Amino acid sequence: MHNQPSEAAVTTPGPLDRRSRAACAHLSPRSVFTRIPAESEPVLRACGRCPIRRRCEAVVDPSHTWFDGVSGGRLWRNGREVTR
Repeated sequence: MHNQPSEAAVTTPGPLDRRSRAACAHLSPRSVFTRIPAESEPVLRACGRCPIRRRCEAVVDPSHTWFDGVSGGRLWRNGREVTR
């Protein structure tokens, strides 16, 4: 008997697969996790065309995790949205 993953395990996308489809995947992590509004602009622009924008915010859950950076098309600092 072989210990191979089931067909469902091979074809089911995981969290890393989802992140690779994000419009910000090619951008610097420094830009994604910045606390500085000017540095977040390229990521915020990418969010506007991102196919997983809503899922990103749901997974990151910025207001409950004290997140710093861009998630769901908004910049967050200590879990609070930064107004621009």
